[in-house]
Amino acid sequence: MEKSKVYFTKEITPESLIKIYEALNVDLKGKIGVKVSTGEDGSKGYLKADLIGPLVKKLNGTIIECNTAYPGQRNNAEDHMKVAEKHGFTSFADVDIMDKDGEFKIPVNKGKHLKYDIIGENFKNYDSIVNLAHGKGHAMGGFGANLKNQSIGIASRNGKAYIHSCGQDENPDTAWGRPYEQIEFIQSMAEAATAVADYLKENNKQIVYITVMNALSVDCDCDAHQGDPVMEDLGIVASLDPVANDQAFIDMVWNSTDEGAHLLRERIDRQEGREILPYAESLGLGSRDYELIEI
Repeated sequence: MEKSKVYFTKEITPESLIKIYEALNVDLKGKIGVKVSTGEDGSKGYLKADLIGPLVKKLNGTIIECNTAYPGQRNNAEDHMKVAEKHGFTSFADVDIMDKDGEFKIPVNKGKHLKYDIIGENFKNYDSIVNLAHGKGHAMGGFGANLKNQSIGIASRNGKAYIHSCGQDENPDTAWGRPYEQIEFIQSMAEAATAVADYLKENNKQIVYITVMNALSVDCDCDAHQGDPVMEDLGIVASLDPVANDQAFIDMVWNSTDEGAHLLRERIDRQEGREILPYAESLGLGSRDYELIEI
């Protein structure tokens, strides 16, 4: 089988972001949604307007996001929009909090934990998606990149609760109290990400995957008290395969000789974060076998 292509540039600039998108050689059709994390109020690592704005404007894209399941400044649409504005996203694009008008269920065709995925209602409105992730650590998932951005990120507030409770509870007020094994949560994220990919494919919609590997903190951009980066920036990876793209990010973290990289590796493995990759591959979401093409 042919290896998945992952494009890579060490340079992290607005120009290199456009260049790596163009390397994918995909002509995205119709209304384009760009899925990014708007970043919790107080976080530092979220993708900045001056970096991603030129690409989003070039695509005439809309920033798409959903509310959080945890208490904070982004768990309702009104407050979430204020954070998006504060973080500069409204300065270059429309911002759509996709679950402000409701949610809908999509099937999970394969998996052990989730019967369905619950995603923001307005996701239906987009013909093409750019999954534009920020690679970093994560307190619960170990790391966040394209797979997390597609699972937790596209899920509605109730959908996030459902994934976090491994299919036990859709209520954000009670889901956090449900007992589960860590590996079950990691696998639930993979199941939700696969459900989104299946939904797009079944509806003849396109998606591309880009991860910016900068400001590499052990904490997620959803953390209001996000720590400082622990290692040097790695660059940008892009692919049509989310498993390959996340695997490339993980491989670069593991191959790094930066003295702080062990902190990120420890965070990822403590949460069994790397387990999402073989499981997502077993669900047919993509391949861990890739060819890295430097541009």
